[in-house]
Amino acid sequence: MDSQSFSTPNELQQQLGERLKRLRLNRNLDQRTTAEKAGISEKALRNLEAGRGSTVATLLRVLKALDSLHGIDLLAPEASVNPLDLLRQAKPPQRAPRRPREG
Repeated sequence: MDSQSFSTPNELQQQLGERLKRLRLNRNLDQRTTAEKAGISEKALRNLEAGRGSTVATLLRVLKALDSLHGIDLLAPEASVNPLDLLRQAKPPQRAPRRPREG
């Protein structure tokens, strides 16, 4: 995916499907076995691999069946705190404010 920013969603779905198919073949699995392992229909797997649309649940099931859930970290990395944002935040109070005396 060299030109990701210029690809349409349909093109990206096709590229993702092709990669999943190659991953499955590299694992020496056929579609039937992979679909059974993922708990989905063969048609759902064929649609995913062909880039004809799918659900996120199907994608996750297939990734899990292919032992490739580590790809999720690349797809949606954990948000981290930017140290510069911490410096820009207002400093927390150092002590409690004084209460007015009653009386």
